[in-house]
Amino acid sequence: MKAFLLGKIRFLRNTALATATLGAFLLSTGAPHAVADADDCQRRVVRADHRLHEAAEHHGWNSPQATHARQELRQARERCWNRFHRWWSEDDRRWHTERDWDDHDHDRDRDHDHH
Repeated sequence: MKAFLLGKIRFLRNTALATATLGAFLLSTGAPHAVADADDCQRRVVRADHRLHEAAEHHGWNSPQATHARQELRQARERCWNRFHRWWSEDDRRWHTERDWDDHDHDRDRDHDHH
């Protein structure tokens, strides 16, 4: 009976140790992915923001190209928001934790419109 209990205790101890080790491993490998995903999210917004400025500069703020670029910027922001509950503002160079962007926030630059 005593050997049975010792065997059971060893089994439980080894199982607990293995579970703790696996949990620590999973936690340690998940953090870099989260940071990498946030960096990727930020890069997408920066790229979309740049494309909007380029489209507006070359075609005007009311052009179909700028409208399309504005939609891409909104989608990039939405993607960040849905994944991380924050979004990157390239103009402010910071993360926002409120879903407070304006799809036409760049339109204040309309005086540079070529049309």
